[in-house]
Amino acid sequence: MSSSLAISSSSLRLTHVFPTNGNAILFNAISSCRISSLKSPSLNSIFIRIPYGSFKKASFFTSSRPFSPVMEWQDCTAKMEIDVPASVAYKCYSDREAIPNWMPFISSVQVLEDKPDLSRWSLKYKAFGRDIEYSWLARNMQPIPNQKIHWRSLEGLPNRGAVRFYPKGPSSCLIELTVSYEVPQLLAPVASALQPFLESLLKSGLDRFAKFAKSSGSTR
Repeated sequence: MSSSLAISSSSLRLTHVFPTNGNAILFNAISSCRISSLKSPSLNSIFIRIPYGSFKKASFFTSSRPFSPVMEWQDCTAKMEIDVPASVAYKCYSDREAIPNWMPFISSVQVLEDKPDLSRWSLKYKAFGRDIEYSWLARNMQPIPNQKIHWRSLEGLPNRGAVRFYPKGPSSCLIELTVSYEVPQLLAPVASALQPFLESLLKSGLDRFAKFAKSSGSTR
C-alpha cells in the first residue's frame, strides 16, 4: 500500500492507493472531488484532488468531533413524618418563594409574574472548603393537589425533583423529598461525598420545614 499527501496554497492533494498486479486501486473516493488519472512508470495511480479547506471537520484518517463527557447524575432522598395534615404541608411547600426560610442551601426563589409556573433559584453554601454558588430556571410541572409537587430545570444547574405527601392520619403526614442533579465539574472530585452531604442538608431542611408548616398551620 502507498499513501501520499501534498499541500499547496491553492489545493490539497491526497493519494491513497492499493497496488495489485501493477495497477492501483482507489481505497476511498469522494463524489464531490475532481478525479484525474496520471501515468506512473511503475504503476497506474488515481489521484483525488480536493479543494483546499475541505478537511474542516473530518478526514480519512482522523475525526475532529469534540469529546463530550457524560456527566454523572446523583439522586438524593430525604423522608420525614411531620405533625401537620398533608393538605397543610402541601400548601406550605407550594409557596416556592418561602423555601429559603427553611432550606439551608437555597438563598432565593423568585416566581416569574407573567409565567407563574417558572421560577428562578439561587443556591449559595460553603462546603468542601469552597464557596458554592449556582442558579437555575425551573418549571413546576402539573401537580397532584395534596399529593405531589415536581419540577425540572430549564437552564442553569441541571436538576429535577419531586415532593410527595402521604397522609398518616388526620393531623400528620409523611413527606418524601427527592432531588436529582448533574454533578457540576467543580464538584466532580468530591462526587462520592456530595450525595450523603446533600441528603443531610435535605433532612435538615425538612426538619425546619416541619416547624415552619406547624407554625403556619396554627395561624390559619
